[in-house]
Amino acid sequence: MNIYQKFGLRKIINASGKMTVLGASAVHSEIAQALSAAAMDYVDIHELMIAAGKKIAQVTGAENGCPTAGAAPGIAIATAAVIAGENLALIERVPNTDGLKNEIILQKGHSVHFGASLPQMIALGGGKVVEVGQANHVEKDHILGAINEKTAALFYIKSHHAVQKGMQSLETMIAIAKERNIPILVDAAAEEDFKCYIAKGADIVIYSGGKALEGPTSGLICGRDDLMKACHKQYKGIGRAMKVGKESIVGLMTALERYQSKEDDSQGQMDRMNWLIQELAAVPGIKGAIVQDEAGRAIYRAQLTVDEKITGISAITLANELETGDPAIYTRNYYANIGIINVDPRPLLLDQERIIANRIREIISKCKGKEEN
Repeated sequence: MNIYQKFGLRKIINASGKMTVLGASAVHSEIAQALSAAAMDYVDIHELMIAAGKKIAQVTGAENGCPTAGAAPGIAIATAAVIAGENLALIERVPNTDGLKNEIILQKGHSVHFGASLPQMIALGGGKVVEVGQANHVEKDHILGAINEKTAALFYIKSHHAVQKGMQSLETMIAIAKERNIPILVDAAAEEDFKCYIAKGADIVIYSGGKALEGPTSGLICGRDDLMKACHKQYKGIGRAMKVGKESIVGLMTALERYQSKEDDSQGQMDRMNWLIQELAAVPGIKGAIVQDEAGRAIYRAQLTVDEKITGISAITLANELETGDPAIYTRNYYANIGIINVDPRPLLLDQERIIANRIREIISKCKGKEEN
């Protein structure tokens, strides 16, 4: 029995990904111990925040950093920082930024919903979103034409949620930002490379601490020293409502330390997914293949295509059956409407792919049995 079952909740097998709605990551024992130790002692929070900023800078290659309660508050805090800076009077006005330089330029295909509305997170930080271009087509001139005396920053979203074609590249947006002397912010919440966007010239980069980093629910902002100091200062304003606790900060710092020496487990994950595909190869109507993440990350999942005519069950229904079972199995279902579900190996605990294979066989066997009756 795990801790959640103790309180009457269902056991979950997460085959969906590092999803916030499923608790993001199951942390390593070293991180869990750090969380526990931090919770049972005291610290000067200001000093801890500064130390965390230095650790973030060390790992990301940025000038400085700022810990947050997650990537979403990171967006709001970073937005407020580029608008209000370190001016306390302005900080205390956010999100009311009328009359200030507060426009944030965003490509229309990047105006996404990630569990909440990204433009809303920007608005919480006092930003007025200016969407440019169309949902599937943005030209450089769309961005240039939107820049005016009210422009506070450009914003780029690196995410599988965003449109992957027809958008202007990060390199183009960085070049525009440098030419016009405007900060560029990058939301890289679930990305696994914690150095590349700073190295490319981004002024601020926002990451989740509980996804690729495999830390506790937390986040981090990294970038230019002046902007990071402004981010820290926002905790005297809107940041107070989204403050990050001492436990999460220490857990984040421990996760950052572990990440520097983390071994590449991609081959092991692919081996597990190949095993799953082979196990299900004998199930009529299920066709498996290894596919790479939509956003180009080095993440390889098992894609299961469900032929409803043969299995007697649609991919949507199969996914629902998996979720309502005991344990509840959550797969990645963005394409279930066209007969595809995906299994992400990263969040799976030991041997859970075996439970998934057995459960899929069981569900389809029952459907076939009903058809025969």
